[in-house]
Amino acid sequence: MRVLIIGTGYVGLPLGAELARRGHDVSGLRRNPAAAPALLAAGIQPLIADITDLESLQKLPRDFDWVVSCVASGGGGAEDYRSVYLDGMQNVLQWLDPGERHPLRFVYTSSTSVYGQNDGSLVDETSATEPDTETGRVLLETEQVLLDAARKRNFPALILRLAGIYGPGRGYWLKQFLLGEARLEGTGSRFLNMIHRDDVIGCIIAALERGRGGEIYNAVDSEPVSQLEFFQWLASALGKPLPASLPKEHPAMRKRGATNKRISHAKLVADFAYRFRYPNFRAGYDALIADSVKLP
Repeated sequence: MRVLIIGTGYVGLPLGAELARRGHDVSGLRRNPAAAPALLAAGIQPLIADITDLESLQKLPRDFDWVVSCVASGGGGAEDYRSVYLDGMQNVLQWLDPGERHPLRFVYTSSTSVYGQNDGSLVDETSATEPDTETGRVLLETEQVLLDAARKRNFPALILRLAGIYGPGRGYWLKQFLLGEARLEGTGSRFLNMIHRDDVIGCIIAALERGRGGEIYNAVDSEPVSQLEFFQWLASALGKPLPASLPKEHPAMRKRGATNKRISHAKLVADFAYRFRYPNFRAGYDALIADSVKLP
């Protein structure tokens, strides 16, 4: 297959390398020409353009069979999200779907932050999407643009809502713990939902191979875990004390706009027959600790 990956960063670069290893013809789109050597080293043909600039996109080839959009905003706020995700997606659709041939499959990596539940309830793809942050609302708007294209123009868009990604070089809670900056929120009863980067890549490839346009899937591991249980396990594994507890109302506990929900991946497993390499945080973090991964 001719594959295009839009955004070849933490997920997109190893995804492209794996697809190239499997024999696909992979191109990767980046804004910065300086990224070209890393793409070439991974077996990915560099394409330099900016999805926020439609004119730059229209100079590129568009005869791709599979397209994956896994762009990142670079940690910006709502304005950056709107520019990169919503406006950028509208440009991508205008470029790839001009009323002629469109890709066979288009996978978009969204986020489980579109779910705003705060009661610890079980959440699946039919659950209400009422995010309490502006960035979450922008992601939801972007999803709707794609779902409208799938419904009205038969554009083969499929949405993967990713939980919190961890893996080599990345892991917010582990980093906080190792720095001594982690804190339990009240009793630590809030649920965390995670997925290892290798399984993000596996889920994307499964979606490319077996997905259907217009569908939404939660990409998350098998075991939502309470914050307390996660830190208890981490403290035991690393021989360190449990983090101190702060009241939920403390200003430091309100910065991340945290929700409390248990996200199900049952639909993804059933439809894709996908088997997780790291089915829970224990398996994933055991691997990180065993490899002596140093987080920045």
